[in-house]
Amino acid sequence: MFVGETGIGRVIKRTLEVMKELDTDDVATLRKAGVIDLPTVQRFLNFWFTSSLDLFGSESSSNAANYFSNGIKGRPDEAKFADHVEADTEMTIQVPDGQGGVRNETVSTRNGMNEITRLEYVKDCNVGVTRWNMALKRAGVNFELKLPSTRFRRQVGAWAGVLTSPEGQPITQTEFDARKDEWLPSESDNAFVKSLMQRVTEPGKMAGWIAPPDRGINANPIEYAYVKL
Repeated sequence: MFVGETGIGRVIKRTLEVMKELDTDDVATLRKAGVIDLPTVQRFLNFWFTSSLDLFGSESSSNAANYFSNGIKGRPDEAKFADHVEADTEMTIQVPDGQGGVRNETVSTRNGMNEITRLEYVKDCNVGVTRWNMALKRAGVNFELKLPSTRFRRQVGAWAGVLTSPEGQPITQTEFDARKDEWLPSESDNAFVKSLMQRVTEPGKMAGWIAPPDRGINANPIEYAYVKL
């Protein structure tokens, strides 16, 4: 989590530097300058965050229950919980109601272990997003990055194949298609980011789309030559 958070933080830092230098938030201008504009960062955030959510599995899972009861699967920081058996407890999850809405469903806590761990992951991700937004606020930029709903763009679980907005509200296929490129990376977004991927090998130098780290590995200077050929 630290590597991903600091890496994206450095991308955002570089974008903010160029926004200040050029005194603009115009997407075309910033792309021409070789940095990733903030709306594009948000679209990739929507894509990769929701892709990661599917890795936790279905909201209600008998496999998760079996793994937990056999001591194979646990919750993050399991030691903080008083009940490590959860044989008779229940929890509530939200599922589609089949009519374009949402309803609550009660499942055993054991069956809901995937959802419990998924929501803990969301909390960790929100810590990073909060830090990025603090950088935007310090720079005086009126833009806020947000995590989409855990219902958005799901391919596994109760919300698999259910079209929603990033806020988690069920929508029609027509509405999704009309705004898809606003919410998710388009072909042009992918092509632009790929065009930035040019090799930089000189010690102390960075690609133009990412700021240097605050310090090198083991507190070495940024220009430290870690590899000698």
